Amino acid sequence: MKKVAFLVTGLNAGGLENYLLRFISFYKDNIQATVVCKGGYAGDLKNDFDELGANIIPIKIGYFNPLKFYLLYQIFTRGGFESVCDFTGNFATIPLYLARLSGIEKRIAFHRGSNNRFKETPVKLLYNKVINSQLPLVATDILANSKAAMNFFHEGSWEKDSRFEVIYNGIRASEFLNSDENLREKLEIPSDGFVVGHIGRFNEAKNHNTIIEVAVALCKRQVNVYFILCGKDVDKQLKARVEEEGLARQIKLMGYRQDVIKVLNSLNCFYFPSINEGQPNALIEAMIAGVPFVASDIAPIKETVPKKLHPMLVPPLDIDFAVDAILKIMNCEMNGLEIKDWAISHFSAKKWFEKFYSKL
Repeated sequence: MKKVAFLVTGLNAGGLENYLLRFISFYKDNIQATVVCKGGYAGDLKNDFDELGANIIPIKIGYFNPLKFYLLYQIFTRGGFESVCDFTGNFATIPLYLARLSGIEKRIAFHRGSNNRFKETPVKLLYNKVINSQLPLVATDILANSKAAMNFFHEGSWEKDSRFEVIYNGIRASEFLNSDENLREKLEIPSDGFVVGHIGRFNEAKNHNTIIEVAVALCKRQVNVYFILCGKDVDKQLKARVEEEGLARQIKLMGYRQDVIKVLNSLNCFYFPSINEGQPNALIEAMIAGVPFVASDIAPIKETVPKKLHPMLVPPLDIDFAVDAILKIMNCEMNGLEIKDWAISHFSAKKWFEKFYSKL
């Protein structure tokens, strides 16, 4: 078995964390995984990783903490790892340098976002520029899950260097589509109701401010329209607004859910107006489930969906545009089954996981 160290911020449910969980599950008989949580915490998915036999090590590293870097060096030195993969993009530079000092031959940086995920200040931007310039000196491979990410972080250089490669997300459709149940009865939504949904933790990048404005506008216009919004802290953050508008009957708020497929089975339309993304797992899952969608017209999403469906992409902050696009789907202007077949083929776990596994 390959002994591999994966470095992440934490294991709260999100696109990267679910990707890594699926990948380790896919290769559970081939990989002995250690997951180092650089944020100093585990998270929602710790038990799921435990069940796969992963060794979870929370260690808060920060931007530059000599003591914690020494502890990380010791983990690398004593671990007997064949490879290290750090999923924190540019911030993989120092950990991968330590991995090189430890004698680990395969050192991989993986960009999972297509922009900076920190509050930009002159000092932080300078630090980011320096570690970005040093990353190719310590990494044996630099990966990203979108061309948009490569263009943002390594514009002008990545296409000329064979160490850079785009590896898209993979989903094992047969495993994901494991239920035909839905939540309509539980949520008191009639069978003939038109249901719009979003799945994603409450986060500025996910654009919940626009989502709730669109939900309010549509539900006030159409009494037979319903919204299901779920994700970590979504229910806590949006409850007051929904109650203030008197729309609790139509707008259903839920926290983190593991039964994502049951949520998707409840929908007629998936609404995904993210401001920025790496490559959106939630949107891919919706397409694999055959749910028509309206999503934002940002570069990573344009890269994720078929070009012929780009007309269904909208400016992320444009409420009226989104309302009109959703109403078009209500009038049957998108074939969900056609999307499903394309997505299952395009995001095959076997295809994309094998590409990643070959790097380890």
